[in-house]
Amino acid sequence: MTAVAGTAVYTAVPSVAESVASAAYIVAALLFILALAGLSKHDTARRGVVYGIAGMTIALLATAWITIEDLWAQPQATTGLLLLVVAVLVGGGIGLWRARRVEMTGMPELIALFHSFVGLAAVLVGWNGAASTAEVSPDLVGIHNAEVFIGVFIGAVTFTGSIVAFLKLSARMSSRPLMLPGKNALNVGALVAFVVLTVWYVVTPNIWLLVAVTILALALGWHLVASIGGGDMPVVVSMLNSYSGWAAAAAGFLLNNDLLIITGALVGSSGAYLSYIMCKAMNRSFISVIAGGFGIEAPRTSDEEEGEHRETDAESVADLLTTSSRVVITPGYGMAVAQAQYPVAELASRLRERGVDVRFGIHPVAGRLPGHMNVLLAEAKVPYDIVLEMDEINDDFAATSVVLVIGANDTVNPAAAEDPGSPIAGMPVLRVWDADNVVVFKRSMASGYAGVQNPLFYRDNAAMLFGDAKERVEDILRAL
Repeated sequence: MTAVAGTAVYTAVPSVAESVASAAYIVAALLFILALAGLSKHDTARRGVVYGIAGMTIALLATAWITIEDLWAQPQATTGLLLLVVAVLVGGGIGLWRARRVEMTGMPELIALFHSFVGLAAVLVGWNGAASTAEVSPDLVGIHNAEVFIGVFIGAVTFTGSIVAFLKLSARMSSRPLMLPGKNALNVGALVAFVVLTVWYVVTPNIWLLVAVTILALALGWHLVASIGGGDMPVVVSMLNSYSGWAAAAAGFLLNNDLLIITGALVGSSGAYLSYIMCKAMNRSFISVIAGGFGIEAPRTSDEEEGEHRETDAESVADLLTTSSRVVITPGYGMAVAQAQYPVAELASRLRERGVDVRFGIHPVAGRLPGHMNVLLAEAKVPYDIVLEMDEINDDFAATSVVLVIGANDTVNPAAAEDPGSPIAGMPVLRVWDADNVVVFKRSMASGYAGVQNPLFYRDNAAMLFGDAKERVEDILRAL
């Protein structure tokens, strides 16, 4: 009890659980920051993951303790605790099941699906907050209503946008961009309508306004991501990661949970910055991509051959490699699909034992997830010091004897540098065609994920090695 101007004022004293939870939240937040720092480098990535797991474990235990204490003081304590336990078991069980079954090639779509859960949770929390307005102080009702409306909007956009990303990445939906007439006007109109509805809801709250913004946001999220082509999907995954972070932060404000606000802000800001870096790497406008391909015309796609290609076999490639002094391997999503990283790592080791200078060239968006190829190569025990980024190795291709393009397509497409009319024009790519010889491992002559034909296949210094990448590399190993 404290005295203020002669009047006794009683202040609530935090319970033991609340005090411990607050301290635990601070520790968890620091661990999340350390996790982000650790994930920025190969050699500290595993440590970063451990920090993240530890932080989330502490956060979950602290939240469970304080939630159980609050429930226990209520008449319906048994029902509330039972629902809590069931929710944790069901959610944890689904997460463990999917994590154990998913392959590395399925990680991008799984992550997109997880983002949709975060968005849906934010929508549900927002609707629950709208139903709890009576418990809010009259002085804060306007702010509370704004939090509800904005949280529902961000969550709904994240939900449907992530669903579309999942469908595209899992090939359940065409990777080509949806080009509705006046699509830019539709996106801008939806944002303007959101601002108007937000002001209206803050002034005069109405359940139908909340219904309207939910439907509007669901439609906008679907259209935003559907309008983005397959070539930009790695950026989309990163962008949705950012959206899910802001959705979590909005839910944190409504739940009055400081850790959720901090975590959401960390995820949202880091995801946005990663998206910006990737857009720079692809020579894409950041605003253009996050606005759903704003101003980008429909790509010209064709699977028609542009010349005569030359085929080769494993024995010929083995002979070529044994007489080479410098070899660069550029992996792509096809290597991940074939699970060829282990024989590729063995091939690199064999060649290095013979005195061949072997290095790996990684494009920033190789695969369908940032860092996808780096993780696969690390999993196969490829030394970090021979795995180089595009900017580090591009100038060395002219002095390279052989480049092995294993499952890559759009990231080694010379049309990006030579054809101003190409849908990927201006996108920085690995200039593999500058090498003396290029061997392309592919199943067929089909275009890549962006739906763009690759003139590299018809260059005089390029040869196609058809079939499963893992099997072909194993054939080369036997020939060596």
